[in-house]
Amino acid sequence: MKTKIERAAPPREERLQAGTAFCGTCMQLRERLGRKDGGCFNTANRSFGQSFGCQFTLSLAMLNTLRNTVVIVHGPVGCGFWSIGGYGAGRNMKRLRDPAQNSTIQISTNLDENDVISGGEKKLREAVLFADREWRPEAIVVASSCVPALIGDDVDTILSQLQGSVSADLVSVNCEGFKTKLMATAYDAVYNGILKNLTKKKIERENLTVPDKLDDIVWEYNKAHTVNVLNVGSMGRSDELELQRLLNALELNVNFLPCFSSPKDFRRVLDAALNVSICGTHDDYYVKYIHEEYGIPYIIDSMPIGRKGTSRWLMNIARHFNIEEKARLLIEKEDAALDKALEPYRAALKGKRAYVSGGELRIFVTAELVKDLGMEIAGLKSHHIDKFVKPVMDDLEISGDTYIDIASQHPFEQANLIRKIKPDVILMHSGGGNITAKHGLPVLPLFNPGNSYMAYAGAFDVACRLKRLISNSQFNRNMQKYRSLPYRKEWYDKEVFAYIKE
Repeated sequence: MKTKIERAAPPREERLQAGTAFCGTCMQLRERLGRKDGGCFNTANRSFGQSFGCQFTLSLAMLNTLRNTVVIVHGPVGCGFWSIGGYGAGRNMKRLRDPAQNSTIQISTNLDENDVISGGEKKLREAVLFADREWRPEAIVVASSCVPALIGDDVDTILSQLQGSVSADLVSVNCEGFKTKLMATAYDAVYNGILKNLTKKKIERENLTVPDKLDDIVWEYNKAHTVNVLNVGSMGRSDELELQRLLNALELNVNFLPCFSSPKDFRRVLDAALNVSICGTHDDYYVKYIHEEYGIPYIIDSMPIGRKGTSRWLMNIARHFNIEEKARLLIEKEDAALDKALEPYRAALKGKRAYVSGGELRIFVTAELVKDLGMEIAGLKSHHIDKFVKPVMDDLEISGDTYIDIASQHPFEQANLIRKIKPDVILMHSGGGNITAKHGLPVLPLFNPGNSYMAYAGAFDVACRLKRLISNSQFNRNMQKYRSLPYRKEWYDKEVFAYIKE
């Protein structure tokens, strides 16, 4: 069925039958994924839950990376508060692309009780005109929180009416948090706004004032050897440079989108031969539409994390361009260099047991990276589950009786499971380990834009940080000693997944 760009992206519970509630082993999950209906994970829920992510906050995290853009939070001022922690990292990444770049510019319509009764459309109009007059950005993005949707503000119509009065491109992102339990729907919401407003069918070639046949030949050659790599906000510039190094070695040009791009970059997305996703969870809505509408093929498969994931990612790209032999030689060379560099780290990490928590694809390729270091997998946790995990999980070489928990947050469940499986180290998203760390176990953040994580350089960096963390985990032992756990003993004695209901 052809993808339609409507007012708002549908929830992933509907579009992908994705779910956030599953308990069991990797073998049981494989069996579920092998069903004709693809598993249909949206039929399960919890009779009790403890916090889950909001697609509005994740949409803001992605939108705030855009350069030359003002983001308007249409809602109460508190809805944008979560973004403050990411301003510094976002500013630094933007300036690595453009040294003259400003920090994130985010303003709020500050809806209050009166606006809930009378509507917030007047404030939105004023905010758009103010942003255009004050900063003259390339684009103004309006991210709608829950309140405008509940009171019926027609954001798309307002922006359509204002477009002729401002110089910026106006982008509406409908990402109301209450519409889905899957944070990852946020990616679809942002891409929906980009496709509606920033992706143009006509390809403009800058600095080409006089038609020239040689210019056309050069342009067509460059397009045929250019790859759009769909990045994620959780990766650093060092990760981008590592992937660019590998693709340049295959004589391919690279554009990175959408994070830390400027609005005009989306007008050039069609000047490429292939769209390549770093994470299927992130990009399928976008690349599928571009393929159906403009004929540009795409690859969604593994993530370029660890030796195995990187090899698979590179070979998929090479296969499209018929350069498999060149890619195979590159991979052999990189593998040999990495093996030599990892020798002392494998000796120190051998036999240690790791618990990995994070995005659905990221946890499995990270598990392969951890195994490559000689460690064992004690358990896994994913924020959600859908069909994109199947090819990666089919290729995963870990014990079938390894526990896997599918949960968007719900730290009470994670604390119980960790107490039972007793890993030596935990790898998880930043900010998700505050309760888990109180169990006295060292916690390694899955990503940090200041560190490397992807491909061969990333594998070595993770090995260095793991060895250092496991060698000195005194901080967490002290935390266990002096900080009490928030859950009673009765909960730790209870069955971990008692609240999950089909």
